[in-house]
Amino acid sequence: MIETLKTYFAQQRDQHIEELKDLLRIPSVSAVAEHQPDMIRCAEWVAAALNQAGLEHVEIMPTAGHPVVYADWLHAPGKPTVLVYGHYDVQPAEPLELWSTPPFEPVIQDNKLFARGSTDDKGQVMLYVKAVEAFLRTQGSLPVNLKFCLEGEEEIASKNLPPFVEAQAEKLQADVIVLSDTQMQALGKPALMYGLRGLAAFEITVEGANSDLHSGLFGGAVQNPIHALTKLLSSFHDENGHVAVEGFYDRVIELSEKERESFKQVAPDPDKIKKDLQVDSLYGEKGFTFYEQTTSRPTLEITSVSGGFQGEGIKPIIPNRASAKIACRLVAAQVPDEIMDAVEAHIHANTPPGVTIQLDRQLRGNPFITPIDEPVMVAAASAYEETFGVFPVYTRSGGSVPIIEVFGRVLDAPVVLLGFGVPGENLHAPNEHFHLENWDNGLETISRFWLKLGATDK
Repeated sequence: MIETLKTYFAQQRDQHIEELKDLLRIPSVSAVAEHQPDMIRCAEWVAAALNQAGLEHVEIMPTAGHPVVYADWLHAPGKPTVLVYGHYDVQPAEPLELWSTPPFEPVIQDNKLFARGSTDDKGQVMLYVKAVEAFLRTQGSLPVNLKFCLEGEEEIASKNLPPFVEAQAEKLQADVIVLSDTQMQALGKPALMYGLRGLAAFEITVEGANSDLHSGLFGGAVQNPIHALTKLLSSFHDENGHVAVEGFYDRVIELSEKERESFKQVAPDPDKIKKDLQVDSLYGEKGFTFYEQTTSRPTLEITSVSGGFQGEGIKPIIPNRASAKIACRLVAAQVPDEIMDAVEAHIHANTPPGVTIQLDRQLRGNPFITPIDEPVMVAAASAYEETFGVFPVYTRSGGSVPIIEVFGRVLDAPVVLLGFGVPGENLHAPNEHFHLENWDNGLETISRFWLKLGATDK
């Protein structure tokens, strides 16, 4: 069957690429109000493409912001249901003068398709649409049940998608969620990203006397909020780089040896990092490599400190207020509010005399992980290997994409990040492009993945 599908993809390649170009011509910039008509036009284009591919129950569903495009095909009784997530919005194209070709006039050069959205994420979304078309045109059916949920706000933090998923949980229910909005290690070297860090961010405010005080009259006799704050901040880490907040690591899932070995294949060179950053040494939690520290370990970073007179010159006062902002990156299975509870308890236990301290909780995002031995991950790895001829490396990201965790938690299903982007494709930057080699490989990998899922009963 896979050979029949590959033949279809080859025969229809030029037509499929032209259709992708049509999609890329729509400037669906979600962040800019003047592009609101383009967002509607793009949603309508995507809905028509899903319908043309043979999907059913195609809907453009409203949210408090840009709409979600839904479609399904549910005629594989007893087989798993796959929910495909992606986004049709794109980043602004500015600065326009840095583009070699106009951002919304797609061109192919050196087997690369240049246009805003080509790799992030229209090109990768269209892989799934064309895979559906190929199965239905050549086989008359799909090996699995399929649902599509394509949003228009990913580039503005998906602020309206979580409540949409909560409200439409029954409609979106699936056995596995898959998305292609991530990168491989390099051309010809696939990678399965299976974990993302979460986020807990808050502001600490220290207050002392009821007003700023003359440092000559009160200095040395009244607590200085900046002194108190710096003492508190220094208590958050020990000399080995560990976070010294009681309970901070309680829920952390330690890396397996298989994971640590896989990380060695993708870990960057620490000496190159030092050279690139122009620092003479790196700093971090002892006992872990740079890659482990930045992807699989939780952190507590002080992102800003303020207090006292900030103008030119020196104003000799004891300020009555000081503050600091902190961002914690979390890993599975840490819970943001539990971490902030632990930090708040640490603050109360370490508050110097003469000041009061408050913690204002501001940002929360749960971490995400799909274990690499999960059956759907095994199937994805096998599909990559059969297409590319090499087994994928397993990677984690140090960043956070909260909506992925929302899907997994609300729908209670594993998430597979089946990415076909390549480092250096300039997503979010001028001259964004998509390697068309991965258009071909992506279609085959997705098809193999669905066939493997369809070979097992639900």
